[in-house]
Amino acid sequence: MHSNNKHKSGYDLDALSVCFPELEAFILVNKYEIKTIDFANPDAVKALNTALLYKYYNIDFWKFPDANLCPPIPGRVDYIHYLADLLKASNLKENISILDIGTGATCIYPILGVAEYNWSFVATDIDKTSIETAQKIINKNNLNDSISLRHQKDSSRIFKGVLNEDDRFSASICNPPFYKSKTEALEATTRKLKGLNRVEDKLVRNFAGTQNELWYKGGEKAFIHNYLYESSLFKEQCVWFTTLVSKKDLVRGIYVSLKKLGAIHIKTINMGQGNKISRIVAWTFLTKEK
Repeated sequence: MHSNNKHKSGYDLDALSVCFPELEAFILVNKYEIKTIDFANPDAVKALNTALLYKYYNIDFWKFPDANLCPPIPGRVDYIHYLADLLKASNLKENISILDIGTGATCIYPILGVAEYNWSFVATDIDKTSIETAQKIINKNNLNDSISLRHQKDSSRIFKGVLNEDDRFSASICNPPFYKSKTEALEATTRKLKGLNRVEDKLVRNFAGTQNELWYKGGEKAFIHNYLYESSLFKEQCVWFTTLVSKKDLVRGIYVSLKKLGAIHIKTINMGQGNKISRIVAWTFLTKEK
């Protein structure tokens, strides 16, 4: 994890349950006599991540339907910290404005970015219900001065329809849908549960997730390449465009496409959380002078 990540040394579950008492019901002691939770239980996962937000990020309200994806806070805030490094290296240190593509019902990247760096955000999503849920989180935490939401009405578009001509952002961020279909998502859940030594008659994703959050026609590759192409149509409206990339073998094709589209600088930022390895790919169409 990033050196600035508050969770790199694990969780103090006792302290977290003081901030969010509902967590206490899910705390158990494993065979090594260590307090933990059942990470295969979606209710336990949701309680843990809510407690992390309450204790470390000045969030007092974070409620959303159980069907929606529950984002793991340590991994999400890692993206924010690595993005901060990228912006700092580009001499972007003040009045940082971020475009969050597909913010979801939890509005997680904006609330973390405001808490850690006091950035401002415009966040988009194709799901109107998710926008309404995210707006309630913003309202309850008095974040309206820092975060605004826009509904993307066309699910085939990334920037078109939500960006105005005078919009300018320090960076865009995106956590794309990973899977091509519901079947592929359930297969991934089966593998994860086996890794947690759990076999279920009825599969339940431990982090939940709706169709819009988990799968996209053509999967992660198709979504990202749509994103790459549209970024070239709005090349001066973001200094850096960035995206998470879960599959390492996609990176080479991303670089090839970006060079064809005229990107001037492309970077890969590797991240690791436990056994999971992922990466951020960042690109810009602007010269150093611009």
